[in-house]
Amino acid sequence: MALADRILALRRDPHSGEVLARGGDIEAHSILERSGFVSVVRVHEAYHRLPTGLDRTEETRLAERAVSRLRTVGYHVDCDEDFDTQTTEPHYLSLGAQVAHLATSIRVATSTEDAAEVLTELTAAHDGILTALGEVLTATADFYQDLGQPADVYVATRLRSLADDSLGLVRSSLHQTRTDLIDRHQPHPMRRECTGEVGPDENEASAVCACPPPRPTTSVAPLPPMPATPAARHR
Repeated sequence: MALADRILALRRDPHSGEVLARGGDIEAHSILERSGFVSVVRVHEAYHRLPTGLDRTEETRLAERAVSRLRTVGYHVDCDEDFDTQTTEPHYLSLGAQVAHLATSIRVATSTEDAAEVLTELTAAHDGILTALGEVLTATADFYQDLGQPADVYVATRLRSLADDSLGLVRSSLHQTRTDLIDRHQPHPMRRECTGEVGPDENEASAVCACPPPRPTTSVAPLPPMPATPAARHR
């Protein structure tokens, strides 16, 4: 990773008065978005800004929180004095990162049963990830339905279409893939479980296992408890 990707600038623009964040890699962008920032993509640049309609006190609070979170995980943040802080926050493993870990499990799977077991977390009928995603889309559609703007009903209809049609296609395709894998009972021909031992046909006394070393794991704090009400996010 380039050193430049670990550096960000978070300042109030002297011309527009907007609080803008520039620089950083995709992980930094995720932290900014979870801190209340909105991504902006222009023809010649991409950056993040705070939402419109906030008072100056709230802007300072959100910018300060973003600086704290970015510095906690090792980013260098050049910021206005008003946003500077020495506080840190626990770094939680996001839900997206937990789902992405399923890809890691599939990459090291040594049999069709192992891969199918991972896909079950996506396709399980009652509480699989795809079912949950469909519920989120439907709930968002219900939220939009009665907001009162002319385009809101259209947005709600589009979200329901995503839940019913697009997501339904993904769900049925992955379900069939899982069924095919689980019925094969086949070890992967290019993968094997590592025992850490040298093969019996190895004559050199200095030989060691040829498998690559395992990837180091990052220690993270457990997920925080979910807020009791949506209002808790604005305290």
